[in-house]
Order: sequence, then C-alpha cells, then structure tokens
Amino acid sequence: MTPAVLLDVAWWAATAFLAVQVAVFAVNAVTFPRLDVVGRAARRAGGGPGGRDRRPDDAPVGDAVSLLVPARNEAATLPDTLPALLAQGAGETIVVDDRSTDGTADVVRRLQATHPTLHLVEGAALPAGWSGKNWACHQAARAARGDVLVFTDADVVWRPGALTTLLAQLRRTGAGLATVWPRQRTVGWAERIAVPQVDLVLLGGLPHPLVGRTPFASLAAANGQVMAWTRDAYAHTGGHEALRGEVLEDVRLAQRAKARGVRLWLGLGGAALEARMYRTPTEVVDGFAKNVRAAAGSPALLAVLVLLNALAYTAAWPLAWLDARFLLPAVAGVAFRAGVAAKVGRPPREAVLQPLGPLALLAVVLRAASWRGGYVWRGRRYGAEGSR
Repeated sequence: MTPAVLLDVAWWAATAFLAVQVAVFAVNAVTFPRLDVVGRAARRAGGGPGGRDRRPDDAPVGDAVSLLVPARNEAATLPDTLPALLAQGAGETIVVDDRSTDGTADVVRRLQATHPTLHLVEGAALPAGWSGKNWACHQAARAARGDVLVFTDADVVWRPGALTTLLAQLRRTGAGLATVWPRQRTVGWAERIAVPQVDLVLLGGLPHPLVGRTPFASLAAANGQVMAWTRDAYAHTGGHEALRGEVLEDVRLAQRAKARGVRLWLGLGGAALEARMYRTPTEVVDGFAKNVRAAAGSPALLAVLVLLNALAYTAAWPLAWLDARFLLPAVAGVAFRAGVAAKVGRPPREAVLQPLGPLALLAVVLRAASWRGGYVWRGRRYGAEGSR
C-alpha cells in the first residue's frame, strides 16, 4: 500500500470517527437535560408557595428518601461533601464505612452529634465474588427505610436544591431510575486531560432520545456517582447483588433495568452537582484502568478505539503538514471537546488539551494490561489472580 493510499485511509477513518461523535453530540446538545437548567425552568414556571401552583422542585424531600453513601478511605473528602448532603433534607443519610483505614468512620461519628438523620453502617467483610463498591451499596440498601434510594459517591458535592430537583424529575417522568453525571472538577494537568473524556464518550456516543424511545438495553447508561431509584425498580432490577462482581455496575444496572421495563431518566449535573473523581495522576490512571476493558467490551475493540482516538485527535495535527485535509479532523476534534465542555458547564478553553487525550488513554490501557486480567482499587485486588 502506497503512502498516498495510507493517507487516504487514515483521513477517512479519522473523519468518519469524528463525524459520528459530532453528529451524536449535535443531538445531545439540544436534548440532554442539565439538572441546574431544568431546576431553573421549574422555578420560572412555578407559582406561589403552596397549593396547585406549587413548583415541582419545591416538593419536600422528607422521610421517604434515603441517601446512601459507600465510603472507603474518604476521611479527607467527607468533611467537605457530607454536610452539604445532609442539608438536602432527606429522611435519612446512611454512610457505609467499607473497612476504611483512614478514620472515615470517625468523621461520620463527629457529624452524627448534630445530625440525627445521619447513620453509620460498619461494613462487613467483603465476600468472595463481590466488588467493594457493590458490596457497600448492597449493605446500604438493606439498611435503608426510604421508598426512594439515592446512591451517591462520597466525592459528590450537592448544591442547595439539587435533591429536590432530581426527585422532581423522577416523579415527573415516572422513571424508576434517575441518574446524573456531575460536572467534573479538575485541578491537576492529568485530571484536565483525562477526566473530561468521560463527557466526550457519553455525549458523543449515546444519543439521549434513543434511551427512552428504543427497546434496546444496550442504549442505556447510568453513573454510579448519582443514581436515584424507586425501591420497587431497584428490587425489580435485582439491585447491586445481581451484578456483585461487575466493575462497570452502574452501566450494567441501567441496561438491566431497561431490559426489565424500568423507565430511565438521564441528566447532567451542571452547577447542581459537582465531583472531583481523582486527585493524583496515579489515581487518574488507575481509576480509568479498572473500567476500560469492561467499557470497551473486548480487547480487539479496545485496540481499535485506541488507534482511532490517536489518529483523530493526536496524529491528525502532524499529518496536516503532509496533507492539508487532516486539518479538518484536527480542528473538529478540538471544537467537539469545546462544545461538550460548554454543554456540561466546563471551560471550553480546555479543549486545546484534547490532542493529549489519546496519550492518557494509552497510559490507562497499559496500566490495565499490567494487571493481567484483574484490577486494583482502594487497596484491594480483584480479578484473574483472585487475591485481595
């Protein structure tokens, strides 16, 4: 194959790869709801403080709602996030201390002195075949009394009114599962390069209108950072117990729920919900490495995705010196990330970092390969070698 033909193949591959993502994003830019936006719209449409004119996001939270937080080694995070969560007004907030070694339980106990609705569950030993988060969520659900179970990660910051707005969507749409992707707060360079790729995958890969309008379970997703279930829908789906060893449990739970006829509501957090997923470059790489193989579906597909990302987002820039046509995918890749950033509420100027995204993906894939079929997270090892 001549160099000219190779360039033709590379250009078509990069352009087609980006064209699909941009087309999906064009749909999602209009249709994918953002929690802070729907909350403002409801307030504008509402009337007085009570009666028939009551705004949907003014409905009380109350005893029917249980906030459930799986926590392992979150002593540095909970002092910042837990007070805001307690202020949401749920009937109970349950923190499951998943065998932490850093004083997580002590943080919860201190807050219990002034928050009677806060409960601490000392997590039981991890059974064989379970992932740590699934086991903690399962224990939280068993301890909960509410009719609505809201699972949220310890690093999610809930702004005032976020829970009432989320519950309003659950009621208004008749959904059994409402899930939200918080706006991701990034600090270091590794975070700024890698973490926003989650938004690109979501908004460039899952057409929002097809989630509710097609029967295909594969066209469904959820985010374990924020999942609000009706108790009936959670039980009907089988809960975390049904996917006890699954590392991508949030997506699989959504797919399982849709396959069983549960209605889903998907939204972006915007200014209402924010999270900082990882705090060091090592956490960034390890955090994504534990999910990357499950998310891709197969090693062969993962290899293809690594190649296409590298071609479209990174290699297109130097290739443009050889063939000016490559300016199209090069610029389109940066513009795509800028558009996604604007949609989720992040600074669009960070789009200039997008050519480095595939390098982060390569580091993630190499890290996953070093685990030889398993993965390591929060001091535990899962998978092929079976040790923890």
